[in-house]
Amino acid sequence: MSQSPEEKTTNPNPDNNSKPPPKPIPTSLNRKTRTISLPELWFKGQALKHVTLKMKSLSNSPLASPPSDPEKNLGFQSLDPTRPDYSSLLSDELLLQVFNKLPISQYVSNSLVCKRWLLLHGRLVQSIKITDFGFVNSGRIFTRFPNLENIDIALACIKMPRNSGILITRNNLSVYVGTKLLSDGFIEENDLLSLDLIDNGIELISKWYPNLRRIIVFGTSGNGLLSVSNKCEMLQELELHCCGDMSLKGISGCRNLQVLKLIGRIDGFYNSVVSDIGLTILAQGCRRLVKLELCGCEGSYDGIKAIGQCCQMLEELTINDHRMDGGWLAALSFCENLKTLRLQSCKCIDASPGLVEHLGSCPTLEELHVQRCQMRDKQAVQALFFVCEAVREIVLQNCWGLEDELFSTASVCRRVRHLSLEGCSLLTAGGLELVILNWKELQRLTVISSNNVKDSEITPDLATLFSVLKELKWRPDSKSLLSAGLAGTGVGNKGSRFFKGLKG
Repeated sequence: MSQSPEEKTTNPNPDNNSKPPPKPIPTSLNRKTRTISLPELWFKGQALKHVTLKMKSLSNSPLASPPSDPEKNLGFQSLDPTRPDYSSLLSDELLLQVFNKLPISQYVSNSLVCKRWLLLHGRLVQSIKITDFGFVNSGRIFTRFPNLENIDIALACIKMPRNSGILITRNNLSVYVGTKLLSDGFIEENDLLSLDLIDNGIELISKWYPNLRRIIVFGTSGNGLLSVSNKCEMLQELELHCCGDMSLKGISGCRNLQVLKLIGRIDGFYNSVVSDIGLTILAQGCRRLVKLELCGCEGSYDGIKAIGQCCQMLEELTINDHRMDGGWLAALSFCENLKTLRLQSCKCIDASPGLVEHLGSCPTLEELHVQRCQMRDKQAVQALFFVCEAVREIVLQNCWGLEDELFSTASVCRRVRHLSLEGCSLLTAGGLELVILNWKELQRLTVISSNNVKDSEITPDLATLFSVLKELKWRPDSKSLLSAGLAGTGVGNKGSRFFKGLKG
């Protein structure tokens, strides 16, 4: 009796009583559908993704065999000695591409995986702040971070107690102080490393990092700076703390230097002298300066004049807590391409500016920023605005002594488009109106925390001006705004009435 086709295919092996095999599941149903994740979209189409998938397939394959000698091939010990480390299949270049995609906050944790990753992450670091000078003189920094472009060794040059618990910061310099109280400052000459030790470290830095672009040093001599200027031709930014006139001879060879911050003295920290001699040396050596900041420097008309005549590319000048002689404002007219002038924390703008007709002006000046300065001297304030008569933007922030009569001298600046006043407590709405109504090009006005400027004193002419401005930020009286915001809440009433209202 013949069997039907169905019976023939039911049991292909008559000697085996096993169950018939299940029907194959269609391929379309066997796959699990899921959305593509963001990392897959990021690395899609890149060679790095294919290499990563290949490593995963090798690690999951039962036929995969570990390298013959992983310690010899990798140069470091695997986290799990029983399993091979397939990251050795990636070259250093590919790993650097992966690490470069990660945020900087993960550099430290990833560098602790193994020695190889430690060295690779060191090649990605370009900026560092050193607190232990032994890290430089021992040479460990050069093997750990071979591609540095930005180095800050200012704090490492100071021998201060690290466990004192008292940290003082001023002008971006933070130092730990002990229990001793000094008349001249927290930092004495004995608290600094020797000049030979500092110069030796700077020479090593300039030797190993010829592509250095920025460095911050403290208390160095001319020899150390000379090594930097001779070997680091790409140096563009330099910050010097506690250095005198003669040490500035070392930066005369920095032909490509564009940004310089020179800190001669900081009250309560240290004292050093930078006078017209140092400013003249600086001007003759660094002719390509674009930004210059002088903090705690002693100078006069001659030093600023030399900078203006030699540094013809200078566009931004910052004077911070200066100790210059009277008459230095007149030298600003030699800065023919100056665009931004900043005065910060100056106890006196100019003790003796001289006659207005002898001052001159800066024809290309666009911005004037005066922050935390004493503006009680009418002659000095008038001279400042006269020199800056071509300015387009004026920012006055927390300036003491600026009253209506002094602010009226700003009427000479007729090209102002943006005025910002913050913390000018003596200025009134009448004094403000007297000046800004003469500025026909005014487009933006900001008045913040100036309590004497009252809304009730705004005249129709001033209101009309406000209506045509492109931008107006008007928060002069914080108390009145606070009262208006709390109206109806009961806060501010007498205690008995307020608590009685809560009970009801």
